Amino acid sequence: MNIEGNKVIVNKSAEDVFTYFDDLQNFKTIMPDNIQKFEVEGDSFIFGLPGMPEIRLVLKEKTPFSNITLGAASSKMPFTLSSDIKELAENKCEIQLNFEGDFNPMMAMMIKKPITKFVDALTENLGKL
Repeated sequence: MNIEGNKVIVNKSAEDVFTYFDDLQNFKTIMPDNIQKFEVEGDSFIFGLPGMPEIRLVLKEKTPFSNITLGAASSKMPFTLSSDIKELAENKCEIQLNFEGDFNPMMAMMIKKPITKFVDALTENLGKL
């Protein structure tokens, strides 16, 4: 299952955005407003939203100024959430979130709508940076 978020233009350089999200604590600023839990532990963070189990994301990969990829800590729900950053001008960049998960068809059908809503909320909040 692959969900691509909308592309968002941010009035910051790609380096500034990358550096901001290299500090996992800053992911809290783009979480949906109804977040119930957010805790950073080393190279991972755990968050909780109403009606969903708590999810731990681990920093899997980063390419300076162009990508940060987080992945599920649990192998029960294998997925990644990547932030692709593209420099457009000196103080302007484009960001797109991509969710990619390996789920059975029944699970994919059940979680597609809430995950799409989650990616959309993150994308909307990215636009406010």
